[in-house]
Amino acid sequence: SGRARPLYFTSTRLDAVLEQYLSERLVRGLGLGEPTAYRGLDPRSLLFLSPTGEGFKITPYGEDGQRRYLCRPILETYRKLFRYAELRDVTPLSVRLTLASRLYERGADEEQVGQVLGSSARSAVRELFPRPRPTIPELMREVV
Repeated sequence: SGRARPLYFTSTRLDAVLEQYLSERLVRGLGLGEPTAYRGLDPRSLLFLSPTGEGFKITPYGEDGQRRYLCRPILETYRKLFRYAELRDVTPLSVRLTLASRLYERGADEEQVGQVLGSSARSAVRELFPRPRPTIPELMREVV
């Protein structure tokens, strides 16, 4: 979508892996900014870069009229992060689904879920990350 996405990890293992990656970027001189910037990295630089220091190509896909995009190198980068952090059976999609589910449990609406996941259209969030809809008996249980 071309929108900035916040990236929050509470896993100390993921933090350690990202720490290594950012240190390596600094050593290799990729995405450098002013020395006073965080770690000396350019805050406008992409977080994940190719070995040559370039951004990854985002490919549109889907039927005419759909706005869907895919970036296989980014997906692979996340898979590597999860693997290096020793998180088993974790994929970028499973993380997104878990995050959406937890945000809904905390009372977030589609706009807020979309903001965190980088999607501006509420309809896209509803389609990709549908909110669980309880049945009428579940809704009425212990109401009265």
